[in-house]
Amino acid sequence: MSSTPENLTLRERTRRAVRAEITDTALRLFAEQGFEATTVDQIASAAGISRRSFFHYFGSKEDVVMGDLEALGLRVRDALEARPATETAWEALSEALKTLSGPDTDAVTELEIARMYSDAPSLRAKHLEKHLRWQELFAPDVERRLGIAPGATADPRARAIIAAALACLDIAVEAWRESDGAADPVELFDAAVAAVRA
Repeated sequence: MSSTPENLTLRERTRRAVRAEITDTALRLFAEQGFEATTVDQIASAAGISRRSFFHYFGSKEDVVMGDLEALGLRVRDALEARPATETAWEALSEALKTLSGPDTDAVTELEIARMYSDAPSLRAKHLEKHLRWQELFAPDVERRLGIAPGATADPRARAIIAAALACLDIAVEAWRESDGAADPVELFDAAVAAVRA
């Protein structure tokens, strides 16, 4: 069952609304004070909640910026698995990763977040953790497209393709940040992928 607004419980709608409010409050504080200088206590106080309540919604202040990494990864994995079987691993993965930039994406907020990455080592560490988790999620489909038997060991091809595609995504986001949001991130990603595959 999809999680459309119509079939969400009142509790889940309330939870999402509170998460969104905490996120908005945190992003405002990060923009005003800097990510590293902003504490969880400051976010909680500004959002009108307790420190304990903050941790009910987020594991850390890094999680506020990164969003629900598991849900995003599952969304990309589902898009990857839905790609035509005739597509190569590169083609399918590249198209699946583009689902991260959807119509509901807030470019202004995403640009603010991209700016934070360059200044916050803890965010870069969390980002690396995301990449490693996503490699696990995407590997089965990429292996299948490469003709690698399930459970095969010591075959680095699938992980190498996934790591390279994620690096292209990071480079595209960084170039988009440097353009102050003027460049098209999908075109930047396509250009990065084309360069790696040339």
